[in-house]
Amino acid sequence: MKEPIIAPSILAADFSGLQNAVNEIGVSGAEWIHIDIMDGNFVPNISFGPKMVADLRPHSSLVFDVHLMISRPEDFISTFAGAGSDYITFHLEASSDPGELLQAIKKSGKKTGLSIRPDTGLSLAEEFLPFVDLFLVMTVNPGYGGQKLIENCLEKVKNLKEIRDKKGYNFLISVDGGINGETYGKALAAGTDVLVMGEAFFRAEDKKAMVNTIKTNAFLPII
Repeated sequence: MKEPIIAPSILAADFSGLQNAVNEIGVSGAEWIHIDIMDGNFVPNISFGPKMVADLRPHSSLVFDVHLMISRPEDFISTFAGAGSDYITFHLEASSDPGELLQAIKKSGKKTGLSIRPDTGLSLAEEFLPFVDLFLVMTVNPGYGGQKLIENCLEKVKNLKEIRDKKGYNFLISVDGGINGETYGKALAAGTDVLVMGEAFFRAEDKKAMVNTIKTNAFLPII
């Protein structure tokens, strides 16, 4: 088992101090920063735009994992690429031509990401797996933080890992929603590579210790 990647979601941070939040992530030992872009249309909430990504980019060398929970993602790929994204993930449900959109992300020089909501079957995404660098399994209904993990979504993680191993694909598997000190072990046991953590990270008194605990315990058997 490889050491998991921790991707704190700044959606759970104090918006009045996002630079401080980025600094906290940097010193914690986490490798990625997960940035949820929400438009109030595809999901019932509004968060950030490309300017926020661009403004934070000079303050961190960590991977910017940009998750587009928006309608018409094809209209914003070049904008978010130019803002400093490293991974750009869009939702299968929001695109009329996912294959073309994956190509557009790749042509922009960024890593490709594809995501599905809890009520979307994995079978609808299988044809695109050869072209993704990251597959994000939503383990809550997208739009708000602080929700409880929908455990049956981890079956998708198991299936993705089986497909990846069988086909020899190289994409990372990420989970987003309800990941905390009580649930991360189940996600890792299912085959998760990237743990998106929101409130559990930012509410931790010692964030560095929490990250270290997760990375250390990743190699222990789940009882």
